[in-house]
Amino acid sequence: MPAAPPAAPEARFLVELRDVTFGYGERTLLQGLSLTVPRGKVTAIMGASGGGKTTVLRLIGGQLRTQSGQVLVDGQDMGRLDKAGLYALRRRMGMLFQFGALFTDMSVLDNVAFPLREHTDLPEALVRDIALMKLNAVGLRGARDLMPSQISGGMARRVALARAIALDPELIMYDEPFAGLDPIALGTAAQLIRRLGETMGLTSILVSHDLEETFRLADHVIILGPGHVAAQGTPDEVRASIDPLVHQFVRALPTGPVPFHQPAPPLAEDFGGTP
Repeated sequence: MPAAPPAAPEARFLVELRDVTFGYGERTLLQGLSLTVPRGKVTAIMGASGGGKTTVLRLIGGQLRTQSGQVLVDGQDMGRLDKAGLYALRRRMGMLFQFGALFTDMSVLDNVAFPLREHTDLPEALVRDIALMKLNAVGLRGARDLMPSQISGGMARRVALARAIALDPELIMYDEPFAGLDPIALGTAAQLIRRLGETMGLTSILVSHDLEETFRLADHVIILGPGHVAAQGTPDEVRASIDPLVHQFVRALPTGPVPFHQPAPPLAEDFGGTP
């Protein structure tokens, strides 16, 4: 009996954007953007506000479609998937939205159980047990019966993380996970992102403006410029970049390629006199 052919080697990158163009109306936000996300690593996407970071997450998740170019997740072209294919691929992703985005009329336990009830036919007793296990992983099994209004912002972010990992995803995306957190809650969130990623073998994509914590956490950093990648590499490689925009961003300089003043008419035109 002939031996079975060897399995194809697993691709190094879980996510690839190839020459992606996308915009809203007449405003082009991404222009020929290409980037890769290494499998099993924490990749940070950073850059100035309004540069398209959250849009990249939405393209990867399939909420948006490119105007041109490809978004590949584990080799599958998001633009070519039908509704059933997109639904199946999304089951392999988790998403932590800004400020958690918990359902306010559901308990902590029901928030975590929601994706299990939505995407599986598991019996309710097993759904409850899995939800409790995920809450235990983020240290909040004891908060199962509380409502979102009864917990702190940091706790809400951890509940949202438990919900994001409920289906044991391969890819998890974080949109500003540190925003609005005190130093203790921020450190806890960062530790959980790293620990869960390593324990579960996750590929993580992190959008954040918190330079210090993100550079400490990430394996791979991508800095977006106006519609393109300005720099990428390890945190140390990005810090050493001589690109003017990257230099301004990593050193928090008020002036540089990102101007202080929004383009405006001359002062004389607005005020009717000599400035």
